[in-house]
Amino acid sequence: MSELILETDAFRLILGEDAVPRSLKLKAIPEAGELLSGAELLPFFSVVQDRPYNNEVKLAHPNKRTTFPANRVRAEKTETGWTLTVGFELAPYEAVIEVIRAPRYLSFALREFAVPPEGYPGLCMTPPPVASLRLAALTVPERKYFGEWLNVGHDETCAVALIAGDPRLIADSEKHRSANGGWRVLTAEVRSEIGLKNIPALLIASPAGEFLDAVDDAERDLGLPRGVESRRSGEINASAYWTANCTPANVDEHIRYAKQGGFRMMLLYYTCLFRERGGYALNGNYDWRDEYPRGREDLAAMLDRIKDAGITPGLHFLQTHIGLDSRYCTPVADGRLSLTRRFTLSADVGENDREIPVEQNPEGSVTAEGARILSFGGELISYEGYTTEPPYRFTGCGRGHRGTLVKPHPRGELGGILNISEFGASSCYLDQETSLGDEIADKIADAYGAGFRFCYFDGSEGAHAPFEYNIPLGQYRVWKKLDPAPLYTEGAAKAHFSWHHLSGGNAFDVFPPSVFKAMIRKYPAEEAPRMRQDFTRINFGWWGFWSPEGREDGGTQADLVEYGTSLAAAWDCPVTIQTNLAAFRTHPRIGDILEVFRRWEDVRAKHWLTEEQKEALRNPEREHVLLRNGSGEYELVPYEQIPTGDSRIRAFVFQRNGSRWAVYWHLSGDGTLRLPLDAPCAVSREPDGDPAAIRKECGALLLPAGDRMWLKTDASEEELKEAFANAALL
Repeated sequence: MSELILETDAFRLILGEDAVPRSLKLKAIPEAGELLSGAELLPFFSVVQDRPYNNEVKLAHPNKRTTFPANRVRAEKTETGWTLTVGFELAPYEAVIEVIRAPRYLSFALREFAVPPEGYPGLCMTPPPVASLRLAALTVPERKYFGEWLNVGHDETCAVALIAGDPRLIADSEKHRSANGGWRVLTAEVRSEIGLKNIPALLIASPAGEFLDAVDDAERDLGLPRGVESRRSGEINASAYWTANCTPANVDEHIRYAKQGGFRMMLLYYTCLFRERGGYALNGNYDWRDEYPRGREDLAAMLDRIKDAGITPGLHFLQTHIGLDSRYCTPVADGRLSLTRRFTLSADVGENDREIPVEQNPEGSVTAEGARILSFGGELISYEGYTTEPPYRFTGCGRGHRGTLVKPHPRGELGGILNISEFGASSCYLDQETSLGDEIADKIADAYGAGFRFCYFDGSEGAHAPFEYNIPLGQYRVWKKLDPAPLYTEGAAKAHFSWHHLSGGNAFDVFPPSVFKAMIRKYPAEEAPRMRQDFTRINFGWWGFWSPEGREDGGTQADLVEYGTSLAAAWDCPVTIQTNLAAFRTHPRIGDILEVFRRWEDVRAKHWLTEEQKEALRNPEREHVLLRNGSGEYELVPYEQIPTGDSRIRAFVFQRNGSRWAVYWHLSGDGTLRLPLDAPCAVSREPDGDPAAIRKECGALLLPAGDRMWLKTDASEEELKEAFANAALL
């Protein structure tokens, strides 16, 4: 059997004449051996049709969605690579696929289908009736790591990936198990409803240390967002100061707090700039708040103040959400809003009718409160229920919902159920097959161009199927219009192509103080090592901020921040603090909390942590504290929380330089702590700082209690723990 050799400077792929891959090997590391698995012999190419259409094939085989595997391939060498002509079992046509050879990758793209006249004789159709084409399929052994986002398997030796060179390319993998081990099938396909021709699938096989360089080559060659470059930027691990209410009137106060916390990045929610109410109800209008009488000019001036303080501003927006009170929804609902199901009116509907008759069975339609909304002819109509037996109709209808104009609707009019956001039901999603996505992107880009340098694509899951295409598309539409290109971006949802423009992973929503540490362990600490397999960091935020007043959990405290940000730093990840000026102003420990942030941001910026320290920090069951010694240098030590006799006092113990230490503070005020400890000790604001005055009374120490205090003692650990367990505020 003859073989077809496709090779780059880095690797050699061999296909049999039956289109089944025979070998994939690295040239530079022959000892890496065969990169393919023999567990499943799949053809490299295949096509899918919704049913057979050739008359004889249709008669002879079941009429269902059918895969036609490739069974032959021939090649013609070109100046840039090869032209492959691929044939398929039973399908009466061939695919012409161009393979472009780059130094470190191969690009596969469909150029055309060759359909002979006898393929579909007498049929009024545009042949061939292809639903999807698999441009590549590789069976590879399960390696130590697999990046499910970038579609790459790798270990310390090598990496193999099939990735998209265009948002319309769907790259994925199928995981398999047997008694003899595991393997994956890496796939790359194009679909007719998205696009079939001239959409590149990229095959990369490389030594492990050169994989990102190969991806970077492809991004530059194809004009893609620079996902590799942004992941290598100096800002990628910088934490962010987030605000939903920064305006020219209070920006200086925000800057002061951000500087105190050592934040290099400030993320402004769109509500800082634009009018909003009731969740996302006005989203899409992007009308300037009253604080910006000159609009973009005032915004630019405010951003200049932020940048002059050495802080980089970023914009946080929801690019696919359209508010139900926005001009896109009322008084006339825009026809470019997404519908989850479509219906045809089966009879005329008058202005006073409270039932909406439809041709299709509504069974399975949404019943959630706030999401039961129909859209017909620009009118939004709420409903209470529906029938599932003929005559089909929606019942208990409220006409002119959200202030839309009530109007008669003729039989045969098309409409459907509005695609309402599951997050609060104050917005719906735009239809990404329309121009509305670009219209909204233009508004966002105009604001971004006033001086922002990074962004957060929030609500990105707010799309319609196919999600693996539309989620990245909604982001990419905006990204392409942002000038200058963002230093990095983050987002609430991701799919394969978004790896190129979504250079940082998601942040997690707010965890209250009572469960903060447990949720950090459960979610970001679990995701961070997985995302490293995709060569990406996540954001361990967003973290809400609460004053301790009136809270049994003590509100936000320094140890919570220390735990979360140290664990994040262990994985080279940032955090985000969601600021609350009112709570900042009233929290008695705001200075300590921001100092914890500042120290860890300094550590991130200086890359101070060693690999050994990072490994120690990655144990989520062990807490650490970053302190400053008498020389002004950082020290990282493990510490342990201990019970205290008063819930308003929080204390931790640790060993340092052969001595026993404790750090303690008052959660909500200032006072005097009675500590029943009869042993030499010293207390200071910093571990090696000037000692504070200590009084003794009846065998107990009277210590200042307020901001964090560091206590050094000759007492045993048991004696120290017992003393704090019996401590009391006077």
